Amino acid sequence: MNSATVRGLLVRGMLAGLAAGVLALIVAYFLGEPSVDKAIGFEDAHAHEHETEVVSRSLQSTAGLATGVLVHGVAFGGIAALACCFALGRVGRFSPRATALLLSGCALLAVYVVPFLKYPANPPSVGDSDTIGRRTALYFLMMLLSVLLALAATLLGRRLAPRLGTWYATVVAVAAFAAVIGLAYAFLPVVDEVPAGFPAALLWRFRLSALAVQAALWGGFGLLFGELAERLLNPKPGATASAEAVPAAH
Repeated sequence: MNSATVRGLLVRGMLAGLAAGVLALIVAYFLGEPSVDKAIGFEDAHAHEHETEVVSRSLQSTAGLATGVLVHGVAFGGIAALACCFALGRVGRFSPRATALLLSGCALLAVYVVPFLKYPANPPSVGDSDTIGRRTALYFLMMLLSVLLALAATLLGRRLAPRLGTWYATVVAVAAFAAVIGLAYAFLPVVDEVPAGFPAALLWRFRLSALAVQAALWGGFGLLFGELAERLLNPKPGATASAEAVPAAH
C-alpha cells in the first residue's frame, strides 16, 4: 500500500470518525445526559457543602460535550484508519468493508466492553474522590490486559489454523481469551463505591447509555469507514473507466 493510498484512508478515517462522533453525540445527549442530571441532583441533595460551578451545567452538556466527543471522534478515526491499513490482508481474505467492520467490532470488545464488565462507568456522585487514582489505574490495567490478550488470541488462532482449520482455531483462541480474562476478573480487586440510597435504576441506565455511546462510535465508524475504504481500494469498473476517460484535444 503506497503512501498516497494510506493518506487517502487516513483522511477518510478522520471524516468517518467525525461522522461517528456526531452519532455518538446524539446518543450521549439524549440517553446519557438525563442520567447525569439526575445523578448530579442526587449529589447536590446529599452534599454537605456546595461547590461553585466554574463551568455551567448547560454549557457542559451542550458545547462542552460536543467539543469533547467530536474531537475524540476525529482523533479516534485517524488512529483506527491506520490500524485498518495494517490489518488489510493480514486478518484474512476480507474486503476493506468487512475488515473495517470486523476490526471495529473486535476493538470495541477488547478496548471497551471487556474492561467495562469489570469496572463499569459511573455517574457523578458514585465513587470516592480519594480512590480515583487507584480506580483509574485498575481500569487502564484491565484495558491493557484485554488488548494484549486479544492480540495474543489472534496470533494463537493464526498459528493453529493450518492444523485445526479456521473454525476450530478460532474457537480455541476465543476460549483461551475468555479463560484468561475470567482469571483477571477473579483476581483483580473489586470496586464497589456506590453510595447508600443511590437509585439502582439510575445507575443501570447510565451504564447502558455509556455502552450505547461507545457502540454508536465504533459501529458507526466501522460502517462508514468500511464503505469509504471499499470505494477507494475497490472502485467500481464503471466509475474507474469514467474517471480515466480523457476527451481528445482538438
